[in-house]
Amino acid sequence: MLPYGRQSIDQSDVEAVVAALGSDWLTTGPRVAQFEADIEAVAGAPAVTVTNGTTALHTAYAAAGVTAGDEVVTTPMTFVATASAASLLGAKIVFADIEDETANIDPAAVEAAVTPRTKAIGAVDYAGHPADYDALRKIADGVGAVLVGDAAHSIGSTVHGRPVGTLADLTTFSFFPTKNMTTAEGGAVASIRPELLQRARTFRTIGVVRDNLRHPDEGAWFYEVHEFGNNYRLPDVLCALGSSQLKRLAAFKARRQQLTARYDELLADVPGLRLPIQREGVDPLRHLYPVRVLDGRRREVFERMREAGIGVQVNYIPVYWHPVFTDLGYQRGMCPVAETFYAEQLSLPLFVDLSDADQDRVVETLRNILGS
Repeated sequence: MLPYGRQSIDQSDVEAVVAALGSDWLTTGPRVAQFEADIEAVAGAPAVTVTNGTTALHTAYAAAGVTAGDEVVTTPMTFVATASAASLLGAKIVFADIEDETANIDPAAVEAAVTPRTKAIGAVDYAGHPADYDALRKIADGVGAVLVGDAAHSIGSTVHGRPVGTLADLTTFSFFPTKNMTTAEGGAVASIRPELLQRARTFRTIGVVRDNLRHPDEGAWFYEVHEFGNNYRLPDVLCALGSSQLKRLAAFKARRQQLTARYDELLADVPGLRLPIQREGVDPLRHLYPVRVLDGRRREVFERMREAGIGVQVNYIPVYWHPVFTDLGYQRGMCPVAETFYAEQLSLPLFVDLSDADQDRVVETLRNILGS
């Protein structure tokens, strides 16, 4: 089976991990600080590493001060964690529909959804194409909300030369193996606001603080917990892999863009198929290549591609369709653009080590199914 996504590990990655295993530090050590600095160089903002993309979201919402009684406006076209991480803090999730072209959250829908209780607006850079953060920023500032960017798909992307970590107040990353780079499991939170970054750092370290102590005279061993947090620390071993991967990120981007351009060219004339777009000024590092299969044939195409040994995927089920949300009263039909997109969406294989020959096989199989 040809997968829809897969990590790229080379000898330099292996050597970096082996070196970490032979050091004095397996958990939180110098490689954590180095990886955080390496992320900042790419993301454009200081970063705190965490254990995965979901805990990155939980940490970001906690840093934003989200709590019971607050509202968080976000997109339904994402993995459930973008919403559930805020729900775990007691927030009410308000889903805003998406743009038809990009599948990113629609600023007009966000503007209609915000209220004085809106604590955060959570955007997602679907498939690696950054959301319209300039428009979302105006809305967030208007209601005093924190703007959170879920950039799990988009590390390495830019908008008019600005890296994704500079576009929102808090930006989260995922380093799962299918993403643009990997630490096996891992994530990070970046922020352009120092006070939010410090809150994120404290939250991911179980709430432990050693500065501004209420009882500073106890001794050098002393620490305090002022607010509850979680142990979301990413260990040195995985940070070593992350730093090694970041050295190859430019090459990863070039290959993914090359593969995307080949798909664009080879599928341009296929009837019944819509291809992804790229807006002016956006330079995306594509995590997914999402096509739209029209005329109600998505399931047929999905099943026949899988039968042919090609690992296509659907990204994503509208979040509020999950029983954990329907049990809270959310209903289908809330976001019609997202539901239409879901009914048509299909992710084709896209990863750095995908060969031209395997990509040609994907295209030929898809063409044959669609009768082109």
